[in-house]
Amino acid sequence: MIRKKYTNNILVNIMHLLRLFFVKPFPHVALRLQWEGATQYSTSESDGFFKFEWKSDKELAKGWHPITVEQLGTRGQVLASGQGQIYIPYSTQFVLVSDIDDTVMVSHSATVFRRLRELLINNPRTRRQFHDLSDYYQRLALARTHANLPNPFFYVSSSEWNLYDYLREFFSYNQLPQGIFLLSQVKRLFRLLLTGKTKHEGKLMRIARILHVFPNQQFILLGDNTQRDPMIYTTIAQKFPGRIFAIYIRNVRPERKTMAASLLAAVEPLGIHTCLFEHTAEARLHSQKIGLIS
Repeated sequence: MIRKKYTNNILVNIMHLLRLFFVKPFPHVALRLQWEGATQYSTSESDGFFKFEWKSDKELAKGWHPITVEQLGTRGQVLASGQGQIYIPYSTQFVLVSDIDDTVMVSHSATVFRRLRELLINNPRTRRQFHDLSDYYQRLALARTHANLPNPFFYVSSSEWNLYDYLREFFSYNQLPQGIFLLSQVKRLFRLLLTGKTKHEGKLMRIARILHVFPNQQFILLGDNTQRDPMIYTTIAQKFPGRIFAIYIRNVRPERKTMAASLLAAVEPLGIHTCLFEHTAEARLHSQKIGLIS
């Protein structure tokens, strides 16, 4: 778990970050999930990931629910346990999907060593978010709805699951909307230089899976042009006509502005609102103009 005390000591921050990559997946172990009187069993996959699938026989309360997942030994004894949360979505008009690096958090993803420098010398509370971003995202969470029925947020990123606690603390400390994280596969320490690098097809598939899970909602996609968000988001828009309400791309790399603008212009005839912006205030103004937020 993430540490409870934070410091500006660079050496301490470096050691803590490296610890997140000292991981060893446990494949093919027996698991048990317990939630609201129900018990489900599963087995971890070869990379240590696992999933539980079941159909509830009763109406479930909307929102977040605490769960317990346990690792079982050969005789059914509990070897380890952890707490998690399940999200039951509200019937809202919109689902929001946001990238993290260079969309929410200043990361310098386009340059490996600058990205590593941000990770190594900072902790989750000293990392910078873009100006006014948390206020804008909180407004989007309430777009055409109200506080008791917030729009769900999904944070889909090329960052690895190694950084989950790190990211969760950053989001909580900066008062960003609570959401579901969909990250990339765990990396070992010897692959640290490849952090944040993954094939764009993986991100596209994760977003497509969310679209299938929410067949009645329209989507708002938020990203940046440091890597392939413009291509991924416009591809999604073409594959799922009528499902994407708006696409927002932060212009972090000026040399890619023309390419991003061209991709966004190509999907506007599909009735999709698009916005290529440098400052959060521009995106907020656009959202106000199209009636998303007040």
